[in-house]
Amino acid sequence: MIKVTIWNEFRHEKEDAGVKAIYPDGIHGFIADFLRSDDIEVTLAALDDPDCGLPDEVLNNTDVLMWWGHCCHHLVPDALVEKIKNRVFNFGMGFIPMHSAHMSKPFRAIVGTSGNLLWGDEQKEIIWNIKPSHPIAEGVPEHIIIEKEEMYGEPFMIPEPDELVFSSWFEHGNIFRSGCCFYRGLGRIFYFQPGHESCRSFYDPNVQRILKNAVHWAAPLAKAERYPSSCDYYGKLV
Repeated sequence: MIKVTIWNEFRHEKEDAGVKAIYPDGIHGFIADFLRSDDIEVTLAALDDPDCGLPDEVLNNTDVLMWWGHCCHHLVPDALVEKIKNRVFNFGMGFIPMHSAHMSKPFRAIVGTSGNLLWGDEQKEIIWNIKPSHPIAEGVPEHIIIEKEEMYGEPFMIPEPDELVFSSWFEHGNIFRSGCCFYRGLGRIFYFQPGHESCRSFYDPNVQRILKNAVHWAAPLAKAERYPSSCDYYGKLV
């Protein structure tokens, strides 16, 4: 059983009627509905929950943390960011930042750069599957057409991805590295670009499949399998 925690600011869905109409139970609730299965257990967490929804008992029991944030990145405590980074680096927790989480504190702390990018209005997007042999691309077609999504464009201020699985084209000509894998310490990170709050990208069955695949890919392997002689009693790299 993979234990997934989906974190969401959960502000737009409360304050914007149009967003609430698309995601009445929150973006995190919608994602949870299509992720839950015989081998995925889901916990929901939000910014306004006690301890930002991630007290130690939740975070320390999470195999994969999914993160959606947009306008409230600055409200996430730095102490929590350090705990998340530690869970990824030293305990192999997977981390899946989605859409505007490119500017989230945890993502920037984990990959080590600003996460800045070019952005614009809502446009047609074509997501190209450029590494079809990758586990995250399993069962995903050559390309996915999303009729309306917020444009993200290069330059994207991230380290060179360890693996680039998807790349996007937008109708006004911009291109973007939209599915990026990173390895940090014991952890695996997958940044995925679609998911603007006023768009319906998470409804797309191929987007859903990618996120399901990403959860299985990012889930931690047993530490003995990865580093049989390099971990101390507490699972930290030595």
